Amino acid sequence: MARCVWRSASAGPKRIVPDGCLDLVVGDGGVFIAGPDTAAWSSVTRPGAELRGVRFRPGHAPAVLGVAADELRDRRVSLGELWGPAGEVLAERLLAGELSPAEAVASRLPEAGPADRAVAELIERLDAGAARVAEARLARGQADPARTKVQSGSSRLSPDLAAIRLEEPSAVSERRLRRRFVQAVGYGPATYLRVARFQRAVALAPRVPGLAALAVAAGYSDQAHLSRDCRALTGLTPRGYFTPPSTVDAAERDRLRSA
Repeated sequence: MARCVWRSASAGPKRIVPDGCLDLVVGDGGVFIAGPDTAAWSSVTRPGAELRGVRFRPGHAPAVLGVAADELRDRRVSLGELWGPAGEVLAERLLAGELSPAEAVASRLPEAGPADRAVAELIERLDAGAARVAEARLARGQADPARTKVQSGSSRLSPDLAAIRLEEPSAVSERRLRRRFVQAVGYGPATYLRVARFQRAVALAPRVPGLAALAVAAGYSDQAHLSRDCRALTGLTPRGYFTPPSTVDAAERDRLRSA
């Protein structure tokens, strides 16, 4: 269910960028669910305040929270608003330190239903999609930044859904699976793939020199494609986001601890 537990103490506002996940966040006098984001938002806390949380694996939060992920998209919802009086009591215990965020999630597991298997399989293919596209481009000799531009024709559809050639389970129609995906993740497969590809770029950035090479390694069609997605998802240019001191550095300092 959980991808990781984390702690964060930032001296100032911290830019949070989309990652396809929902979080239970505790600290600075509040407890809330951070829904799946489609754009960056700024986390502002009092000086010295520490936030703690649990990050759910994509597609798993609704089973624990009892609400579809798309109802929480781009929202921060207090536990009391989500669960009523029971949520308010749980929030008080979390703020008092009687429970950790991980223990609070664990307490909900007996009531949680199983994750949607078809959606989980689709998420796995999407997570691997950007890597496969990048490997294919490298195999075609596009590691040279001067040759990273994808040529004409159907290849311009990649690295989105057309490049992955999704094969939905035969018993589930494409429309029905997409609706289930939106309810589980918060948005559709194409948006999730866009987010997953950008997160791949974030992970590779410390090891890949140059934005053109980073675009290829992450599975983008070219550097301009990376620039468009970076602006849309972070509000910054790639040079502004990836060049130190940047939000990538802040994320590294607050690196999540594996659950």
